[in-house]
Amino acid sequence: MVGAEALSSTRVDIDTSGHDTLPHMPTTSVHVAEHIARPAVEVYQYVSDPANLAHWASGLGNGVEQVDGEWQLDTPGGRATVEFAPQNPHGVLDHRITLPEGVVIEVPMRVLEHGPDDAEVVFTVRPLAGMSDEDLAQDVAVVTEDLQRLKAVLEGQPVS
Repeated sequence: MVGAEALSSTRVDIDTSGHDTLPHMPTTSVHVAEHIARPAVEVYQYVSDPANLAHWASGLGNGVEQVDGEWQLDTPGGRATVEFAPQNPHGVLDHRITLPEGVVIEVPMRVLEHGPDDAEVVFTVRPLAGMSDEDLAQDVAVVTEDLQRLKAVLEGQPVS
């Protein structure tokens, strides 16, 4: 990984480990990280509950509700579903988003422990087929804002 850009306490790392075989597609995944002054287990419990998405993940969508056992949310393109990895002791928050048109997006996400009252949330933004570098940068900016909002919510700060 190279290049860490400071955005308040948010860190953005760019993985440049090759993916040069897909034409017209950004060649990197971007890892966005935010430190949160709360125990990792508390951060994990909060983030792993899809009912809380509306409080911190506005970039994903809004109107989050459980319908027939599925977590659904409103996106600009219509209703999407989100499914998190099963509860686990490792901080794995990978999730699958199924867009209204049936496209499935796999999202790697982790909560890492950095001490008894310090956690780091790492969200990997992966380029989609046909995505421009500018579109990827916009997605990174949205995820950065969402993780900053998550930090504010969990640390009891005002949310903008």
